[in-house]
Amino acid sequence: MIFNNKLYDVLKWVCMVALPAIACLWFTVGKIWGFPYLAEIEATIVAIDTFLGALLGISNIRYQNKMEGVLGDGGGEDDTEQFS
Repeated sequence: MIFNNKLYDVLKWVCMVALPAIACLWFTVGKIWGFPYLAEIEATIVAIDTFLGALLGISNIRYQNKMEGVLGDGGGEDDTEQFS
């Protein structure tokens, strides 16, 4: 699955900013006001965030592989050498 650029950008913002902020807000305000099921709801938000992040990661890898196939390998250097 490869997302279009706009959807990818929106989902990336949701994963990196919105969901972590919502989880933090829920837990903090809930602790102050005594909301029920704090940990359960926070864990659910984090699980959703992790799932969406995984989908975005897969989409990004597939997009990069697609671009490498179209553009070539960028000069023939072996990318694994930089980690040696």
